[in-house]
Amino acid sequence: MEKLLLVDGNALMHRAYHALPPFKTSTGVPTNILFGFLSMLHKCIVDFQPNHLLVCFDTPARTFRNDLLESYQAQRPKIDDDFIVQIPFVKKALDAAKIIHMEKDGFEADDLIGTITHHYKKNGIQVFILSGDKDILQLVEQNIFVISPQIGFAKTKVYTPLEVKEKMGVDPSQIPDYKAIAGDPSDNYIGAKGIGPKTTVKLLNEYKSLDGILSHIQSMENEKIKKILQSNLDNIQVAKKLATIVKDVPLEFDLEKTHFSWFHEDLKEYLVRFEMNSIIKRIFERKQIQTQIKPEPKPQMTLF
Repeated sequence: MEKLLLVDGNALMHRAYHALPPFKTSTGVPTNILFGFLSMLHKCIVDFQPNHLLVCFDTPARTFRNDLLESYQAQRPKIDDDFIVQIPFVKKALDAAKIIHMEKDGFEADDLIGTITHHYKKNGIQVFILSGDKDILQLVEQNIFVISPQIGFAKTKVYTPLEVKEKMGVDPSQIPDYKAIAGDPSDNYIGAKGIGPKTTVKLLNEYKSLDGILSHIQSMENEKIKKILQSNLDNIQVAKKLATIVKDVPLEFDLEKTHFSWFHEDLKEYLVRFEMNSIIKRIFERKQIQTQIKPEPKPQMTLF
């Protein structure tokens, strides 16, 4: 079975930035994001050996989620200059490695990943999603896995539907409903304020979905829960839209162009200027994964 690795570029950059010391070159150029990003990507490639690879990024543009809720993610601190300066370093490194990357104004990387995953989940392809963002766990199902880097990057956690259930208390498909009620402080929306994670899980286990919960409000015996739900219907509906990963972003995506066997040698020359001798050795001087047989070309697909 072919393997497609989809990478949440922004999630990986943030993981690297907050997990590593502020590495810099001898001339003071920050490199911790570039180093951490490539370290995590390399490990994932070695461990899972994909024969297709695509990295997706957010853009600075407003998304439809900002239009739904002006305060969406507004509480997040301003990105440090040392972070901002490294974003093009990462993208240029991918270009040097001949790894395709994609972004689209108005949508987050999660939405691009969700759209591509939704198309290929029935096409006999295993999809692996590399991300440290738990929102993306809603995409997990048969033949779709989320790989989450752990502390130190030496280990990863692979999420199947069972692992998602154990972590979240709900099935992957219920995560948007869960967040619609419990809210998400990290993205700055409240859902049904006053109903916490444990009660939300209990409600979803009983009524199966957000629609099931809302259709049974009148028959609920717990007056406090009933009142909270009734007084937060608008917030709940907005939260559901904010939490749901889009699966129909208009994209032109050619699977054949994402064919991957190994990092191109041009990456080595690019990394020399950042004095990254250790990662150069790790990628290019150790035994490389065996190049897989290139599949027959597939026609370009357009998703609407």
